Amino acid sequence: MTDSWSAPKWVKDSIFYQIFPDRFANGDPGNDPPNLAPWGSLPVNDNFFGGDLQGIIDRLSYLEDLGVTAIYLNPIFKGNTNHKYDTGDYFSIDPAFGTLELMRSLVNEAHSRGLRIVLDAVFNHCGEGFWAFKDVRKNGSASEFAGWFNIRSYPLSIDPPSYQTCGGTWYLPKLDTSNPEVRKHLLDVASYWLEEIDVDGWRLDVPWKVPLEFWRAFRERVKQVKSDAYIVGEVWRDAQVWLDGDTCDGVMNYQLRDYILDFCVRDTMDAEDFDYEITRLRMLHGPSAEYQLNLLGSHDTHRILTVCNGDIERVILAMTFLFTYIGAPMVFYGDEVGLVGHNDPDCRRTMPWDERTWDRRLLDTYKKLIWARRKHDVLHSGEIETILVFNGVYAYRRSFGAEEAIVVLNPREKQKDVWICLREGGSSLKIWYDLFTGNDFHEKNGHLNLGDLPAKKALLLFPNRFSEKHT
Repeated sequence: MTDSWSAPKWVKDSIFYQIFPDRFANGDPGNDPPNLAPWGSLPVNDNFFGGDLQGIIDRLSYLEDLGVTAIYLNPIFKGNTNHKYDTGDYFSIDPAFGTLELMRSLVNEAHSRGLRIVLDAVFNHCGEGFWAFKDVRKNGSASEFAGWFNIRSYPLSIDPPSYQTCGGTWYLPKLDTSNPEVRKHLLDVASYWLEEIDVDGWRLDVPWKVPLEFWRAFRERVKQVKSDAYIVGEVWRDAQVWLDGDTCDGVMNYQLRDYILDFCVRDTMDAEDFDYEITRLRMLHGPSAEYQLNLLGSHDTHRILTVCNGDIERVILAMTFLFTYIGAPMVFYGDEVGLVGHNDPDCRRTMPWDERTWDRRLLDTYKKLIWARRKHDVLHSGEIETILVFNGVYAYRRSFGAEEAIVVLNPREKQKDVWICLREGGSSLKIWYDLFTGNDFHEKNGHLNLGDLPAKKALLLFPNRFSEKHT
């Protein structure tokens, strides 16, 4: 990691909310695509539900009440699919989502409410409807855009593709970012949405498929236009190469997600293993740790409630860690009300707006954790210290100045007579309270007595001087 590494300070204080636009809310039936599937029916690879930008605008009050402070939008540019990872025009909003002016209104309205917006940068590949690729299909090797793609033979064949694609998918032709014209076009796209629409950053789709040289140029351009823009990469494995200070500010922390699930949900790690793995990861990330985008699920994974087989206690354990750990937490739309779903496309179900279907306990817990993180600097800026590792029980302390918080996680069986040594030789008497239940726990002579710790239990403890249990 270079000495010049830096990131936008607002990120570490943020709570992100990911929206898959076609599935969040339909605010304008007038722009619905044809053959619309009924809202609430099961998604398949090629159906549409009519979610749009107006729907997001209409639900900003909901997001404000939830407490999130930043939105990550899956692609919004013109494309033929429901997911829009097949860009046809990087300067146009997909007509099914709205217009450029509506996008500008969304950003302005979000900003007025203290919400930032990050867009999806799909620059490894475009769609088969991309204007340059259409010209190549029409004119073959004579096309002035033939050099924008890696083409093996003419005329173009789609089965099998005679051109480089993303993952072998014929309708996702890969762009040649070593071509100066391609490079200029994509960097102009990055600048445009920052300058003209005032978005707050970019999430990089499959960045490992594109040479680092391009992303270095991308970062330079982005930071010139908007120095506090957030650049976060979709990285599933080792993130080190992306955290050297010359490409990303952070990554989607899928490695951390795996560790959380292994410990809190699958019981394939004990507390000792979990502590080792997250400590190692934190050390590898160094100063960038505060700027990672931490998540329990996304449009590319099973829903967290589904991973937990419907066990809300397991979800709460994982959530408690997510919202009290170093890095910016992200909520995948609908997780907060109990939306379920297996992997893509099932995880991309429509947001249920009938409140009678919501899991109120889950929603209340999300709100408690989100607002606790926003209220207490210790949860997003504090130092972290492991204070108990005992079989299945893991506890850590966050500290920031005079403020402290203690997190206790027990994903396994009931534990009897649990206590934690907080201070050697301490002589004070302090009362801690649990955010979830309001129950008090006593620290005497530096020892915190938790009594019997129920199975699959999470505690988030604050000293009473920071008490909010009566507010």
